[in-house]
Amino acid sequence: MANVVLIGMPGCGKSTLGVLLAKALQMDFVDTDLVMQNQYGKPLQQLVDELGTEGFSQAEENCICQLKPDRTVIATGGSVALEERAMEHLSQSGTIVFIKLCYQTIESRLHNIATRGITLQKGQTLRDLYELRQPYYHRWGQIIVEADGLDVEQTVALLVNRLKEEHS
Repeated sequence: MANVVLIGMPGCGKSTLGVLLAKALQMDFVDTDLVMQNQYGKPLQQLVDELGTEGFSQAEENCICQLKPDRTVIATGGSVALEERAMEHLSQSGTIVFIKLCYQTIESRLHNIATRGITLQKGQTLRDLYELRQPYYHRWGQIIVEADGLDVEQTVALLVNRLKEEHS
């Protein structure tokens, strides 16, 4: 199986699911947020604060385009789906999976929005961000996993089954 790329809103569980999915599929795992932090030596929120949302997006896109993963589950930052070049790069070597949750679930999971490294424009709400990003996630998601009401183990099992169907 080629790479598996997880996209979706902050709080949808990409990093947690990614680790468990990689174990289940016997693949490597990469979290692009951690790659960014390691490359710049700073927490994501500090990068967003210093670079601004546009600068952060450009840095994230450049970072992702340098990745050359093979048989890897990749958990991306929530804003990656808005970055055309990064998504083209990721889609060339893998299957894009959109982890979809309703707004209420995302809102209930995010308690640290101001410090999490989320690229909110000044005056933009989490609801605004959710509405803005949904069309991009749907555009790029080759597999859409409706994860509302599922626990982590159920979501991983669903992902494994959907990926096997996709590649059979």
